[in-house]
Amino acid sequence: MRRRVEEFIRKQALFGRGSRVLAAVSGGADSVCLLYLLAQIREEWELELRALHVNHGIRGEEACRDEAFTKKLCQRLSVPCKVCRVDAVSYAREQRLSLEEGARKLRYEALEEEASCWERQEGGPVKVAVAHHGDDNVETILHNLFRGSGLKGLGGIRPRRGKIIRPLLTVTRKEILSYIEENHLSYCEDSTNASEDYTRNKLRHQVMPLICSQINGRAPEHILQAAQRLSQADEYLEGRALLWLKQYGAWEKDEGQVIRAGADAGKLSREEPIIQTYVIRQLIRGMAGSWKDIASIHVENARELLEKQAGKQADLPCGLMARRTYDYLWVEQKGQMKSFQPPKAEFKTFSYEKGMEIPQNRYTKWFDYDKIKSGLSVRTRQAGDYFVLPGGGRKTIKSYFIDEKIPAMLRDGVFLLAEGSHVLW
Repeated sequence: MRRRVEEFIRKQALFGRGSRVLAAVSGGADSVCLLYLLAQIREEWELELRALHVNHGIRGEEACRDEAFTKKLCQRLSVPCKVCRVDAVSYAREQRLSLEEGARKLRYEALEEEASCWERQEGGPVKVAVAHHGDDNVETILHNLFRGSGLKGLGGIRPRRGKIIRPLLTVTRKEILSYIEENHLSYCEDSTNASEDYTRNKLRHQVMPLICSQINGRAPEHILQAAQRLSQADEYLEGRALLWLKQYGAWEKDEGQVIRAGADAGKLSREEPIIQTYVIRQLIRGMAGSWKDIASIHVENARELLEKQAGKQADLPCGLMARRTYDYLWVEQKGQMKSFQPPKAEFKTFSYEKGMEIPQNRYTKWFDYDKIKSGLSVRTRQAGDYFVLPGGGRKTIKSYFIDEKIPAMLRDGVFLLAEGSHVLW
């Protein structure tokens, strides 16, 4: 088992010789196995190894037992150990999360903070090792399948994500228990693992045993093989989407910060639906900063805007919205468009002499003052606004904006120089 885990670490480039590794240790069988394996290879790999135990304040005396056990185990293995105590119940209530999700978020925050602290103290990157194994991966894939996930979710748990690494993904829970028994290790049993209140426990105790006994005993292995292929397909399509956006994407910035990201709607409409989906996913992720809360239904709602007229929009997670303009499909923060202040116009009056050259630039305009009967104003559009065409006749500002394909949400930010309803500039 040690050999298999080491091969997996090398193949996935989880860490190299001389690395710093912070192990998440709960005291359960999986994390005990992880810590013991890392301690075994520590000398050969020249690792600097530390452990962090997070006490979620959920299970009373049982949680205190796990904390004491972890301290004793780390002491026996000569691994520096730190304990972090959090109040998962209050946090989950305040954030309106399930207790399971709240505890998970606090645990990862504690791990990331401890790793960052170690980096600040001694320099160099720190990897955070967690004890997810192959069976956890199977449960994650099924859970994502049943709740309607895309290829990314069906690809399962990734071996690495940022600082987080998962060296045990290559082994099963059964192999972990055998390894613990062979090495005469003890561990703590979490009473919540037997509860049927959690979806994962139902998959673990009810669904997977039924599949293995009634359908195919090698189902977990086949699920993981399928997930690997789906993960490869997902990575390929993500790469295609990023290349597409380099050619046909658009980004608008305000003071150096991207305020909206867009894709050429005409060109995207001619792509296959799967490419459209991945391009839009990249736009949403780029604006949201992560995949969290981005579901297939959100991407599909944005994709449907490609077939709709300019001005249509769709709500997205993370305070975002997708909006269709004449030329682009945009993803932006709601209420992101600035309220523009009227420009300061400088007026001069002078006598026109025959032969005087009128400047041909965007910033200076000459008008016949004798024809202006009332005061001029700099303002935004109003009902009834029009301008006179060069060849005679009138055109409304509304028609002009439509013909010029000026997005509806920008029209109230276009300033006009007007004499009453007559727009001069």
